[in-house]
Amino acid sequence: MSISDQVSMEAHLSLVLDTVDGAIDYKGQPAIRSKSGSWKSARFIIGVEVAERVAFYGIQTNLISYLTGPLHQTTVTAAENVNIWTGTASLLPIFGAYIADSHLGRYTTIIIASLLYVVGLGLLTLSAMLPSLTNSECKVGNEFTSCPPRVQVILFFVSLYMVAIGQGGHKPCVQAFGADQFDEQHPKEYKDRSSFFNWWYFTMCAGCMVTLWILNYIQDNLSWVLGFGIPFVAMIIALLVFLLGTMTYRFNIQGNDSSPFLRIGRVFVAALTNWRTNLSSSAIEEEHGEIVPHHNYDQQFNFLNKALLAPNDSKEKETCRHSEVEEAKAVLRLVPIWAASLVYGIVFAQSPTFFTKQAVTMDRNIFPGFDIPAASLQTLPLTGIVLFSPIYDRLFVPIARAITGKPSGITVLQRIGTGLFISIFAISIAALVEMKRLKTAQESGLVDDPNATLPMSIWWLIPQYFLFGISDVFIMVGLQEFFYGQVPNDLRSMGLALYLSIFGVGSFLSGFLISLIEKVCGKDGKQDSWFANNLNKAHLDYFYWLLSGLSVVGLALFICFSKSYIYNHKVTRRG
Repeated sequence: MSISDQVSMEAHLSLVLDTVDGAIDYKGQPAIRSKSGSWKSARFIIGVEVAERVAFYGIQTNLISYLTGPLHQTTVTAAENVNIWTGTASLLPIFGAYIADSHLGRYTTIIIASLLYVVGLGLLTLSAMLPSLTNSECKVGNEFTSCPPRVQVILFFVSLYMVAIGQGGHKPCVQAFGADQFDEQHPKEYKDRSSFFNWWYFTMCAGCMVTLWILNYIQDNLSWVLGFGIPFVAMIIALLVFLLGTMTYRFNIQGNDSSPFLRIGRVFVAALTNWRTNLSSSAIEEEHGEIVPHHNYDQQFNFLNKALLAPNDSKEKETCRHSEVEEAKAVLRLVPIWAASLVYGIVFAQSPTFFTKQAVTMDRNIFPGFDIPAASLQTLPLTGIVLFSPIYDRLFVPIARAITGKPSGITVLQRIGTGLFISIFAISIAALVEMKRLKTAQESGLVDDPNATLPMSIWWLIPQYFLFGISDVFIMVGLQEFFYGQVPNDLRSMGLALYLSIFGVGSFLSGFLISLIEKVCGKDGKQDSWFANNLNKAHLDYFYWLLSGLSVVGLALFICFSKSYIYNHKVTRRG
């Protein structure tokens, strides 16, 4: 063999060893580890997420101000609309994840969703321009005031929900696609993937924190058209950045031709069909013609093991495989954890609604001539996240690692539980601050003046916002890593969609609670209402104490379910 042939063979062998199993590049060729994926791809994807979150939070954080301001809605109606929209936007990722995981793939879904997102934001900006083109007056009480044209309201809500649809396809796929860039079978990249989730959330919060201060000020003091136009431009930039990184991305090869939803659904159908059949290890081994390791049919969710048997009255003897049954069990194990986290979703929904309305009534003067926009306080949790995340990584994890011996310091479920515990203090402090605000209004003789600025500094709200930020460091990143890592590989977009759905369902439950309490305690605007239009006569403190009690119950359930949870260890790793 000549020297040139030997060099060629060594180069070919080196190339083969450098490929990533189960991944291809943008040309459809095996992905080369040194040329694709990892942080070189993740940087593009994190940049995309920052721009997209600026666009989304640029709408959400001040939405209640736009509804009660230019659209002249009552506080209760506006809060319900914000909760419904936020809930819808957080539940639609389930549909987007289904499309991505079963049909289009994450990359294509992200592009289509981004285009819908851009169109929705463009129409939203257009709807804000309509009042300047069309004048309308209506009678509110005994006074005539300018009212939004009907076409503006229709266009606004159509575009708002188009944004929700675009976000539904974009949100679960971008993060899953980013985590896909790290090979979980490679020791270094597996560790880097855990860092990816931390840096993902840290960078997103840092970008939003800086941008939203400016954006909320523009919306409150300059122009809603410009305030909606900036998110529109941000989303266009996000799409362009994502496309720029195409040549560096890794694309996963689906390991099974059938849809993961169909596989898991078939397990539940087969188990239901065989529900009268007696289950035994020998019956499973006889059915499959081999000895099955005991861990493959453990006693948790034992009824699903019946899917391993063929129905007695069926001519077809095709049964579900052990791997398919384990996939179904892995998904079912998530349900109790998901349900126990819903109370936090309800608490989380208060920041863009009632927290913002509280801030409007308080002294927001920072220095002479400048009042901080009420919605800008929603950057305070982001500030808490930005400040505490490095402390968590550099201080908390090493100390916890020394105590527990675990590489991550604490388990993912312990991380989530810690965040839930901190959130109880956050909402309790919010109740105490609201009691102080109501007392200040009474002592100042301003109870009957809903537009008065109370002699109480807005900085009183800092503790509750900041504690929510610290709890998010534990809960948000923990939930993301948990739902991404514990679902079957083919359902990772769906895993992140389930994480997002916690806040979607939480928003709907928040809206339901508000409506229920309003029916029991009084109608819109009445004195005995907890959510009166005049917040000085309302009782948000009662509502916050109720949420605090529910949070205690939610934490107790979470601890109970966590103790019985069996982690889904997919791969045994070394190094």
